[in-house]
Amino acid sequence: MSEENKQQEATTDTPVSEKEAPKTSPDAPAADATSAEGAPRGRGRRGGDGEKRRNPRRPRRGGRRDERARPEFDQKIISIRRVTRVMAGGRRFSFSVSMVIGDKKGKVGVGIGKAGDTQLAIEKAIRDAKKNMITVTMDKDHHIPHDVAIKYASSEVMILPAPGRGLVAGSSVRTVLELAGVKDVTAKLLSRSKNKLNNARAAVEALKLLKS
Repeated sequence: MSEENKQQEATTDTPVSEKEAPKTSPDAPAADATSAEGAPRGRGRRGGDGEKRRNPRRPRRGGRRDERARPEFDQKIISIRRVTRVMAGGRRFSFSVSMVIGDKKGKVGVGIGKAGDTQLAIEKAIRDAKKNMITVTMDKDHHIPHDVAIKYASSEVMILPAPGRGLVAGSSVRTVLELAGVKDVTAKLLSRSKNKLNNARAAVEALKLLKS
């Protein structure tokens, strides 16, 4: 073989230099494109491992919440009225709230509050009921010792012990007996008055007459 043919074969069989990068085949999977920050593109707010990014300003969910303090007395509104007063410049509206509070352990009170706002009237009624609170005379089973009857304004009420019958009462008298914690009694309204405030105050006055 001539020297020229040998030189041509040597030039064709020379290996590729290390500086030249090998070309990838079209069947090879393409590398994931990443953003400038290094996070994968096209995945929204989720990272490469699937974890959701948390906003540092937003507090974590599921934390322990502060439990609200339970009020000292149970409360129940027996009547709420909107009162209109006619003045020279027009009508003025206010609210009148009657409320009964008690701890169901022998303490009960009835109060009334008046204000231009409902919430303010309720707060006034609670303060008034606390001022007029009484302690009911009962035994360890929350039973009254004897029957009582009284007349207050146009309301007349009678309360009788009834062992085994539970609480049998109506109108606002039942609310007073429930919040006082009295059990196994029967209450009767002997008048035709529908005034819930007077009926509740009559029940309170009747409970004052109990003696051990």
